[in-house]
Amino acid sequence: MTFSIVARCPRTGMTGVAVSTAVPAVGAICAFGAPGVGSIATQSWANPYLGIDGVELLRQGLSAAEVLEKLISEDPGREMRQLGIVDGQGEAAVHSGGGCTSWFGDITGPGYTIQGNMLTGGDTLEAMKDSFESTVDAELPERLVSALEAGQAVGGDKRGRQSAAMKMYAREEYPYLDLRVDEHPEPVAELRRVYEVARKQLLPFIAMMPTRHDPIGGHDPEVEQFILLSPQERARRS
Repeated sequence: MTFSIVARCPRTGMTGVAVSTAVPAVGAICAFGAPGVGSIATQSWANPYLGIDGVELLRQGLSAAEVLEKLISEDPGREMRQLGIVDGQGEAAVHSGGGCTSWFGDITGPGYTIQGNMLTGGDTLEAMKDSFESTVDAELPERLVSALEAGQAVGGDKRGRQSAAMKMYAREEYPYLDLRVDEHPEPVAELRRVYEVARKQLLPFIAMMPTRHDPIGGHDPEVEQFILLSPQERARRS
């Protein structure tokens, strides 16, 4: 029902999830994470508590493999689940239960895991892998969106397209990015459009926001003046 990628950037330590499916609002039920400890995608017949509880276990210092083993061993619905985990050190672990809807499968590599079910075929995951591994010089959000685009281009969800999302964490408890396309005929393409707007109009503002160590936050007069403009004016100046 879904294809996703979970990954960590070795340069920044940022982790995130990008996901698309043919039901609404996938970002609300599949993508989880926390700063410094990792990110999780829970899918197939998704159990959001695998994401919630998995993040808490990562906070306790368990590795991706240890978290996966504990979650799956205690889940009576494990045969219907897919779960991808990348921890704060870049270790990746994945589970695809035998009861997932065909076609299903997963791929892991250094700092990432890719998983999908109810797909047109394995080409979706292979294309995502090739994209992610060929964009090592790009920032993590760009790599994740590009991987979704590559997977969609060769098939994606065999039922069609409806929603997409990207959620990632850097150093703060609030997400660095939390972008959702909840219902759209071309959700991955729309996620790309929203990301390009956010990259120019939101991320400079995020960079100035208060942190745990700096409750005032940054001060950039140029960014502040830019944010005071209307969305239309900002688009013209971006």
